[in-house]
Amino acid sequence: MKSVNSEFWSARYRENKTGWDIGHVSTPIKEYIDQLGNKELKILIPGAGNSYEAEYLFTNGFTNVFICDIVPEPIENFKKRVPGFPKVQLIQKDFFSLTGTYDLILEQTFFCAIPVERRAKYARKCHDLLSKDGRIAGVFFEFKLTGEGPPFGGSREEYLTYFSKYFKIDILERCYNSIKPRQGNELFFKFIKN
Repeated sequence: MKSVNSEFWSARYRENKTGWDIGHVSTPIKEYIDQLGNKELKILIPGAGNSYEAEYLFTNGFTNVFICDIVPEPIENFKKRVPGFPKVQLIQKDFFSLTGTYDLILEQTFFCAIPVERRAKYARKCHDLLSKDGRIAGVFFEFKLTGEGPPFGGSREEYLTYFSKYFKIDILERCYNSIKPRQGNELFFKFIKN
């Protein structure tokens, strides 16, 4: 399995090899955000990339949004696109070294970029970062696990092995509202911290 360190990701941005970046908030995430009633939620978007999700949240009155990415390029892109976003809520660091407590973690194309040997650690880290009754929600890819990623793929059964010991599985189902190129390959999920 190839190394997916910070240099790998910086090179992807520099070379404009960002196939995961659809240029807007994805439909499943947008529809989930649209039903959130509490705009005071403290929300973390890990591996945020260009973070159209954070932009959408922020322009819709959610001011307690934090984005985290391991490399500076997407954070700089975001600053240019959303100049009014609080700079202290832009975190350039490795997700696994984050501290703090959040009410909601939004997952969009980050987990699929994590090599399988680190996925159990991701589930545990999400649990540790969430407040009591906190939630993680978003989209997982559902296609054969491969060493040729990222994205590395995965299955519903695999995801349950990582998350079910730390979370109540509220929703884990095939997305009905994926964008066309991802139809049939996405699972929407919402898990509640145990």
